[in-house]
Formats: sequence, structure tokens, C-alpha cells
Amino acid sequence: MQTPSPAKEKTLLQTLEAMAARAPEEGYSLREIFDQLDESAFGAGLFLLALPCCIPFLYGVPQVVSLPMMALAAQMVMGREQPWMPEKMAARKIDRKGLTQMSKGGRKWLGWIEAIVRPRLTMITGKRSERVIGAFLCIFCASILVPLPMTNTVPGFGVAIASFGLMQKDGLMVIAGLLIGTAWVSGLIGAVLLGAVTLLG
Repeated sequence: MQTPSPAKEKTLLQTLEAMAARAPEEGYSLREIFDQLDESAFGAGLFLLALPCCIPFLYGVPQVVSLPMMALAAQMVMGREQPWMPEKMAARKIDRKGLTQMSKGGRKWLGWIEAIVRPRLTMITGKRSERVIGAFLCIFCASILVPLPMTNTVPGFGVAIASFGLMQKDGLMVIAGLLIGTAWVSGLIGAVLLGAVTLLG
């Protein structure tokens, strides 16, 4: 099977679009996709995995990427220098249709990020901060697994924005992503508690 070759001069979304355009019908494994990114940082991997979670009514793919995404976030908490994925997770495949939906949805919903991102508040994107950021992202990823409507979309946006900011050394973007995810998780917990009180009352 032909493996896509890296295109270092392209943006992340452009790379994904090119990958989807030449993917075979069966698509690529997560390992092949990560190899195409040619990135050693956590930001690119998390951003790519979060993309399908941001797209409303995209079924199947978020379930493929949710656990690998949580695994990468957990590695940030542990202080790993480079992302690593268990072989079983890395072998999971996203077919050509899924890649095409990801690339189109990514451009539609998150293409604006490329236009406004720039290095700022870089101390927030340093190695010391990655553990704290990773802890927040773990919580957001866990909420994606909740089987309720829209539980993947909002936290997916939070992870995508924060991870893209991390990749581009944009601390303000990281903060924005963390605020979105935190607001969602807080609202979700509040709704669960309110429902429990109502049932018990």
C-alpha cells in the first residue's frame, strides 16, 4: 500500500487535504497518518485527532480517535518528550471517506485558526506548562466518551484550538481552547448533578 510522503512546506490542514485526495479506499492507519505529519510534537497529533470530534454529525471516526487522543494527552501529563502510541491504537484505520470528511470539515470549522495564530504568550506553551495543559486535555477527551448528543463537538473544539496553539507557540490560543473545554465540562457536570438532585428529590 502506498504511504503518503511528507510535505513540510504545507500547513497541517493542507497536508490533511492532500492526504485525503490520494488515499486508497481503505484509508490509512493512525501510524501512517502521523508519519505523514512529520511532527515530533504533541500538538499536531492532538489537533489531527480532535478534528473529527469538531465536525457535527460525523459518526464513527470520533470513536476511532478518542482513546488515542486521551493517550497522547496522558503522555503530556507524564512529561514524555515525544508522543508514542500503542501498536493496537496506531493500527486503527480511517478510510478515505472519513479522511475526506475530516479535511473538508477541518477547513470549514477550523480554517480560520491558520489566519490568526501567531507566537505570543510563549511561556504558556513551554515544556513546564505541557503537563498542566495535558491534564486539562485528558479531562476534555474523557468527556468526548460520554454517550450524549454534542458531547464530542464542543470539547473537540477545545482540544483542537489548544493543541494548535501549542504547536504554533500561541499561548492565547491555548488559553482559549482550555476555556472552551473547561466551560463545557463544568456545564456537563452541573447538568449531571442537577439531574441527580431532581431524581432524588
